[in-house]
Amino acid sequence: MLIVQTNKAQYEYDIHSLIKAFYPEQEVKVLTPESVVKDKKIREIPASILLEFSDTEVVLRFMQGETYTWVVSENDRTDYKNVFKRFLYTSLKEETGISLPWGNLTGIRPTKIAMTMMEQGKSEEEIAAFLQDKHLVSREKTKLGIDIAKREKALLDQLHYEDGYSLYIGIPFCPTTCLYCSFTSFPISVWKDRVADYLSALDKEINNIAEMYREKKLDTIYIGGGTPSSLSAEELDRLLTKVKTTLDFTYVKEFTVEAGRADSITKEKLQVLYKHGVTRISVNPQTMKQKTLDFIGRRHTVEQVIDAFHMAREVGFDNINMDIILGLPGEGAEDVQATIEAIRELEPDSLTVHSLAIKRASKLNHWIEQNGIEMLKNTEETMRIAAQGAADMGMLPYYLYRQKNMSGNFENVGYAKDGKYGIYNILIMEEKQTIVALGAGSITKRVFPDGRIERCDNVKDVGLYIEKIDEMIERKRKLFED
Repeated sequence: MLIVQTNKAQYEYDIHSLIKAFYPEQEVKVLTPESVVKDKKIREIPASILLEFSDTEVVLRFMQGETYTWVVSENDRTDYKNVFKRFLYTSLKEETGISLPWGNLTGIRPTKIAMTMMEQGKSEEEIAAFLQDKHLVSREKTKLGIDIAKREKALLDQLHYEDGYSLYIGIPFCPTTCLYCSFTSFPISVWKDRVADYLSALDKEINNIAEMYREKKLDTIYIGGGTPSSLSAEELDRLLTKVKTTLDFTYVKEFTVEAGRADSITKEKLQVLYKHGVTRISVNPQTMKQKTLDFIGRRHTVEQVIDAFHMAREVGFDNINMDIILGLPGEGAEDVQATIEAIRELEPDSLTVHSLAIKRASKLNHWIEQNGIEMLKNTEETMRIAAQGAADMGMLPYYLYRQKNMSGNFENVGYAKDGKYGIYNILIMEEKQTIVALGAGSITKRVFPDGRIERCDNVKDVGLYIEKIDEMIERKRKLFED
């Protein structure tokens, strides 16, 4: 464990994020004078890094290394936080000899900076200079961020921001829980007798939104999870019938359902989705290496992925996404290359490339404690293999986001063929439009005309969600009161 001791409580999130990015194999704790440390073992660990703030300077001292000092000028004070982050980043870079592709950026939405600057009338050259000089982002990632922001802006300009909204419906059931997953999900085998109750609760939320937002234009719908296709064909039909008969689809540009895992996909379910006008689905392998699939708990074969994809094409779907994850345990460049080649043969319409993120609540975190982080190897080479594979399939990058504790400190990127971009994916990242979220564990975000965002969470537990559905609805009513 790496203990960072500071003499002042400020910027703890940024300090933790940057130091963790340089020392991914370490658990990092940032302690301030106000920190209450109940764990006796942590209290006994001496500090590895000291960070001392004063009015005139900041001193970063590595107990087994060098000491770095930033003398704060009057000009620095106008942009203190960003100058501090540059100091911290450059000190860590010099101490470790490591460069991070996204420089000192610690947020999950780096393209939002480029998007905002474009809306302010800034040129691409000005945006690039800002990212590279202010935030020390690499040339490659700067270009990627600007390219994506341009594509996003062109797509989002077609939507109804102030008089519209998008809808998310969460299905928190899965066949099994994958090793890396921390999303709200429950084994469908355990909850199958209460699915009808869950759908009834969703019915109430759908009715409520149809009433409250009857004057608003619905732009996109996304049904995710969990694994929506863990529902039976009859249950899917019930849900989609409710959605189609209750909500106004006049302006809907995209209707997505994550079919997800191949072991939950049947022709009957695909036909239900197609019948109800679903325009975009996902068939997500994560990897096309069977040994890895078995290890991470996917419980399906590579052949099932291929069969499910072909089945979806036969049913009529012409916008199919596939997800893969880079940095899975034991996988290297040759495995990523093999996965990309297998996906290229299928010719999906879009490809979402995830860099493995180590979630504290996942089984993977426990596995790392026992086996070490060395088995997780996402590199610039594997990222390039995926990007080149997408380009070879005629796809362009159209959305990007980052997560805490990502393998290689890289990013997740969505690639798609022209006209097959996932609009909802852009909306959830750029936070330009209100997204109403239904179901257990979902988070509604209301975007106000001035850019302010307010959130409203649904409880994560399925049983509590069913029991307290009226309370969930009342929370939304209060959020959407003018």
